[in-house]
Amino acid sequence: MKKYFSLVLFAHSIFALPFAMIGFFLGVTTTESPFRWEKLILVLLCMVFARNSAMAFNRYLDRNIDAKNPRTKMRDIPAGKVSANEALIFVIANCVFFIASTFFINSLCFYLSPIALFVVLFYSYTKRFTALCHLVLGLGLSLAPIGAYIAVTGHFALVPVLYSFAVLFWVSGFDIIYALQDEDFDREENLHSIPSALGIKNALNVSVILHILSAACVIIPVFFTEFSWVYYVGIVFFCSMLIYQHLLVKPNDISKVNRAFQTLNGYASVVFAVCFLIDAYIRNK
Repeated sequence: MKKYFSLVLFAHSIFALPFAMIGFFLGVTTTESPFRWEKLILVLLCMVFARNSAMAFNRYLDRNIDAKNPRTKMRDIPAGKVSANEALIFVIANCVFFIASTFFINSLCFYLSPIALFVVLFYSYTKRFTALCHLVLGLGLSLAPIGAYIAVTGHFALVPVLYSFAVLFWVSGFDIIYALQDEDFDREENLHSIPSALGIKNALNVSVILHILSAACVIIPVFFTEFSWVYYVGIVFFCSMLIYQHLLVKPNDISKVNRAFQTLNGYASVVFAVCFLIDAYIRNK
């Protein structure tokens, strides 16, 4: 079990999970839908199974590319810690568990589950033919808030869609920053990314634009839902983390990419979600 779960980085799971909680409790606190522990557990299981499937499939599909890249050659499959067949079995098992979990939530989640799986798995192919691969990754993670909201309510709504767009633009922006490390390698191997297509400076400019859009998407909900001051604290912190990572990573110095990618974005999602949940408690007690 430890060997299989070495394919999945928990630190990367922290990006979407807090937004799934936002979607879940948005549904509980702004509609007539009741809170149910069993549904929360099912949503958490769906998050785990979807993330396991996506990350393990990425490792499986990219195993030959990872073996060539000095930065990734020690990942589990190229290093021989996990075989390609074992990784594929892990992917298939988690896909089955994901669909099974949605069956017990509601019919809409169940019917949409194959589409969600397609999006999160399809990302792994995209770097082979489009520099827009970062947006596809963002799209996959953006399903978390709207998916959790649908799990609670059984229908779509505008505000959770705004949070999904916030995740899409946020993840796409910081994935561009992360991809700066492989700019030369991607170009040499004919792999596609914003940095390899536009260069570091222009890629960072695109990332800034995406993060501005993400900030806008966490601000716009205040015009549709009544929030307390705690939510505004969350907005300020989230936007501050976006700004700070762009101050850390510069065209002539990308040495702090990992700090910007993992640490700051992890703080951004967790603190923002905590502020949202505290706000929801204050408004509904």
